[in-house]
Amino acid sequence: MADNPWMLTYERFDPESEGLREALCTLGNGYFATRGAAEESEADEVHYPGTYLAGGYNRRATDLSGRSIENEDLVNLPNWLPLTFRPEGGAWLNLRRMEILDHRQKLDLKRGMLERQLRVRDDAGRITAIAFRRIVHMRHQNLAAIEMRITPETWSGRMQVASSLDGRVINAGVERYRELNSKHLSPLEAREAEEPDTILLVAETNQSHIRIAQAARTRAYRDGAEHTVERATSVEDDHVVQTLTLEVERGETLMVEKTVALFTSHDRGISEPAQAALRAAHEAGRFEDLLDTHVQAWQLLWDRGDIVVDRHPRTQMILRLHVFHLLQTVSPNTIDQDAGVPARGLHGEAYRGHIFWDELFILPYLNFHFPEISRALLLYRYRRLPDARRLAREAGLAGAMYPWQSGSSGREESQVVHLNPRSGRWTPDNSHIQRHVGAAIAVNVWRYWQSTCDHDFLGQYGAEMLIEIARFWASVAKWNDATGRYDIRGIMGPDEFHDGYPWSESPGLDNNGYTNVLAAWVLRRAAEALDHVEPVRRKELESLLSVTPEEIAAWREIASKLALSFMEGGIIAQFDGYDRLKELDWDAYRAKYGDIHRLDRILEAEGDSVNRYKASKQADVLMLFYLFSSNELRDLITGMGYEFDPQVIPRTVDYYLARTSHGSTLSRVVHSWVLARSDRARSWELLTDALESDISDIQRGTTAEGIHLGAMAGTVDLVQRGQTGLEFYDDTLALSPCLPQELQGLHLGLMHRGHWLRLDISCDEVRVAVPLGWPGPHRIRVRDEVRELTVGEELRFPCELYAGGWRPTTEARPPDTAAEPSTNETRRKARGRPT
Repeated sequence: MADNPWMLTYERFDPESEGLREALCTLGNGYFATRGAAEESEADEVHYPGTYLAGGYNRRATDLSGRSIENEDLVNLPNWLPLTFRPEGGAWLNLRRMEILDHRQKLDLKRGMLERQLRVRDDAGRITAIAFRRIVHMRHQNLAAIEMRITPETWSGRMQVASSLDGRVINAGVERYRELNSKHLSPLEAREAEEPDTILLVAETNQSHIRIAQAARTRAYRDGAEHTVERATSVEDDHVVQTLTLEVERGETLMVEKTVALFTSHDRGISEPAQAALRAAHEAGRFEDLLDTHVQAWQLLWDRGDIVVDRHPRTQMILRLHVFHLLQTVSPNTIDQDAGVPARGLHGEAYRGHIFWDELFILPYLNFHFPEISRALLLYRYRRLPDARRLAREAGLAGAMYPWQSGSSGREESQVVHLNPRSGRWTPDNSHIQRHVGAAIAVNVWRYWQSTCDHDFLGQYGAEMLIEIARFWASVAKWNDATGRYDIRGIMGPDEFHDGYPWSESPGLDNNGYTNVLAAWVLRRAAEALDHVEPVRRKELESLLSVTPEEIAAWREIASKLALSFMEGGIIAQFDGYDRLKELDWDAYRAKYGDIHRLDRILEAEGDSVNRYKASKQADVLMLFYLFSSNELRDLITGMGYEFDPQVIPRTVDYYLARTSHGSTLSRVVHSWVLARSDRARSWELLTDALESDISDIQRGTTAEGIHLGAMAGTVDLVQRGQTGLEFYDDTLALSPCLPQELQGLHLGLMHRGHWLRLDISCDEVRVAVPLGWPGPHRIRVRDEVRELTVGEELRFPCELYAGGWRPTTEARPPDTAAEPSTNETRRKARGRPT
């Protein structure tokens, strides 16, 4: 792969890595996405073409070991890619059965286009050059197009081109799911359209009854003019193929264009998807016309969302790759849809396309660049508030209990059994007791409100979610007479390895440190939220939701007395009893297995359990230092009635970092963040690992099943805020740059409350500019140097280089905010930085 900062390039065909490349070369537009499989390929042991619709789910039941297991999947839609050729009477293009003379594949991030150039020699000795270009249109969400250029280098004669729509697909992209029912589509219609160059395929999901229509128009061109061809169409119930036959001359280039329109019954503003697809395919322009408007749409996105780093082309390319895949999964096209953000994007079938808590890592980037997309994703959660209330009621609790995994609706979609591929055994899956997802949603609501000052959102949607999530925590917290505190029992934290005590047969842990602190935060924020709502709307909410001063006072009381466990040295325990667990011989397991990311599977295969050990899959307690500055965390913990010395943070980081396997790609993002100011070299090492996690598939096979979108977005946010130390106060914008030496400069724009701020951090200085109107802070602090921030003026702060990163020429004195009342805390800060 070359290190062009706008290009992901593969120089040869490698069957073993094709699944990874297909995921990384996915093209999408926030409405649908298609994996980067070769146009001539079918699903087999090498290739897996897959097309996925945002919000396109279907449920099926499977009889497994005497029980019926129901799962909801993001459906693999009919394959619109197939486009291939052959000399008449010869073999169809197949790279595994032909001699490959040249092969190059490029993902153009700037233009949102996938290109492939190859030269092959068939079994008759004929050499042909083929070049493909493909787009999934960012502006016209229902359109996609392929251009194929064919040049017979050593032969002339008749040639055939086959263009098809294939509804014979199933969900088979994840091996461990293949025992489960995976046929989600029922064929409805397949035919040639009235226009002879167009074919139509219509299918429907067999439970959710989403109707999908695809229309494909295929034309051939020679010397810029449409070429006359013979057409023959073959139709099956779920497959339609059109074959074009024409004459070609040695050395000339024939161009074939396939333009596809995809509509579904979920679309707005249409009467019927098949009619809409046929009309759109008929009216679409040539490939170059579509490419022009597509590139224009991408340029507008890059103007708002690009982050530039100096003198490190690979880091630059990967950062752009991560932004690219985020904006292919959620884009301006998402705003008018009822869709969440799947943890693995629209890039594969891992996690069944479900939505977890990954918005916690994704929305910070969107808030500063595309807040309208953040709002749309939060509305996905608001629409499922009734189901969250129902889940709480069914559990005997109040308020709203959001599910750990969600999909089309707000019901809990978490699996009840899990297949360990190491042992081949199905084991109970207790991940649904991760209640912290509701707290993450509350954090996202509050951070969005702080970043945008969107009063309409807070009044109409956000405050209600905060209130109902607070009610859930108030009801789940139980008073303990023995300790004089409130306990939260029987849950799991973000760690995910620990789902119970080794001395208990019941699942769940007590007083998870991360969860309890977040619960206290939610209770305090919900009590504050109504203060920011317009007075008339506040009265409406208090009436509609029966909110009373006594209830708000109870929230504050519970928040002040939630339990936390501490270990020696003041380190927050991951949960009650964590100190009773055994230490793991990490060196022995690394020596024996090498890759121990999924330590839980290794131990289960040995007949052991990770519940017995002080071993985490990913950050748990350390998530607190990711979400909050040391001052914010001190305010929270002292507000819970405990002493907290920020000096304990480095010891806590070291303690848990030594006991984490990084089995989740999110783990390195968090650890890099919390080390950014205490150990820059280690922080950069972890950031580099996080950047490489998907592109290099460091978890050995998981990326082929779908990219890790939370980690991708988290790395970008780590650069834009973690490395700049960006914080907002009421009257001050604070920066504390700590770029590692490897990043010689950083340039980006950030949106705050509807207006742009420009940051340029180089080896010589920090430059800050507010080009237009600015409703934010009117002072800026770079370490301890404070100046007035004036619209239209560019401020410059001289810096000097030192070991580990950049620093201003004066030393830092962080502001002391401990004395300020908690009700002002969240008005002072948009989000904390690491210590």
